Amino acid sequence: MSTPPAGIFKAYDIRGLAGEEIDSELAYLIGRAFALVIADREGKDASDLRLGLGRDMRNEAPELAARYAAGMSDQGAAVLDSGMVATEQLYHLVGSLDLDGGLMCTASHNPARYTGAKLVGRGALPLSGDSGIGEIKDLVFAGLDVAPGGGSIEAVNVTETFRDKVLGFVDPSSITGLKIVVDGGNGMAGPMIGPILESLDVEVVTAYWEPNGDFPDHEPNPLLEENRQFIMEAVKREGADLGIAWDGDADRCFFIDDTGSFVDGDFLTALMARRMLETSPGATILYDIRASRAVADTVHTNGGSAIENRVGHAFFKARMREIPEAVFGGEVSGHYYFRDFWCADSGTIPALLMLSLLSGNPRRLSQMIDQFRDSYFISGEVNSEVSDPKARIAEIEDRFSDAKLGHLDGVTVDYEDWHFSLRSSNTEPLLRLCLESLVSQEDMETKRDSILEQIRGEG
Repeated sequence: MSTPPAGIFKAYDIRGLAGEEIDSELAYLIGRAFALVIADREGKDASDLRLGLGRDMRNEAPELAARYAAGMSDQGAAVLDSGMVATEQLYHLVGSLDLDGGLMCTASHNPARYTGAKLVGRGALPLSGDSGIGEIKDLVFAGLDVAPGGGSIEAVNVTETFRDKVLGFVDPSSITGLKIVVDGGNGMAGPMIGPILESLDVEVVTAYWEPNGDFPDHEPNPLLEENRQFIMEAVKREGADLGIAWDGDADRCFFIDDTGSFVDGDFLTALMARRMLETSPGATILYDIRASRAVADTVHTNGGSAIENRVGHAFFKARMREIPEAVFGGEVSGHYYFRDFWCADSGTIPALLMLSLLSGNPRRLSQMIDQFRDSYFISGEVNSEVSDPKARIAEIEDRFSDAKLGHLDGVTVDYEDWHFSLRSSNTEPLLRLCLESLVSQEDMETKRDSILEQIRGEG
């Protein structure tokens, strides 16, 4: 590949079409550039670096991961290759061995034709477009000198230490008597959490559990309604207590209650915050600006402190490190962060916490969630394509100048009994609206539709 498209270097990762936008030649250069960027960050020569590597189940991943490894080692780094793992297992590798950084060959929840890389530094702190990824892009485009060589590649296995780490968040013996349906989306959830579930006293009905880079059943993105229809129906058909679905690289999980209804990430964050506060009284919980007030209300009711945060895993992980009392953070998109897991997001720990919460509990998940559904009426995230997102946000802000306004990420508009957030996409000319009413579903829908008209220039 002579010149890679600049658009593959994104806000939170590197991602593009396999073979067309990212090929083995480019993977090699990215591996070298990544080693140089980490060396600069650590104040070391690249020959002194120890870097982790992992890959998902996508068809091109073995070849591309090998080229990432070759690039890092040819730059002089010692590469610890964990093979085919979920993204959080790569985080665990980097964090548990105090490596200088790590590269995960994955395209997360994207369709089969995509590939990419998630990149982290020491402590599994992610690189972003503003910090690290842009530097890699510049090095790739500027061209690299002849590689010095001298590095090494060593195969490692993280399965056992990862299992021990995540099981430490619960009492495994207390998890009993549940029937669950799990949908791996032919991604990395099956290999990652499957053996852990088998060690617990739960009945597990599996679907799309085997890794398959062709994704023959559905795309590995349960946030899209069409991709979770199967598990919603399966939970009802099986009479299960819970359904859990993961995205492709398994660092996000999504829950279906016992009635077959999807549980919004806001409400899951509130439930898990309550659970975390039982073991860490008075702790701080982070939540994103799109979230329902159910999160902050629940945290405060249970004696904790709630802090609003910018959307995006890089911002959550950095903020959690700044606040020692912050033990947990949740985003409505299904990312859940844990201080004691290197402040990283996990798709395994939330699943275990929910199993622990439901075991021996006379209340079913639907009953727990209904307390939120009956009081907090949320729109979910609604996208609108606009030509000038920044100008449109300014217009909306002017129209609601009598409200309490915030500018942590886009604009938040708060009234006593309703509020909304409006923010730009990092990669597309889109505005993303999340609105909540504390009055009724009808009130939420009326206000949502009115603001959407204004966003789209219809009102």
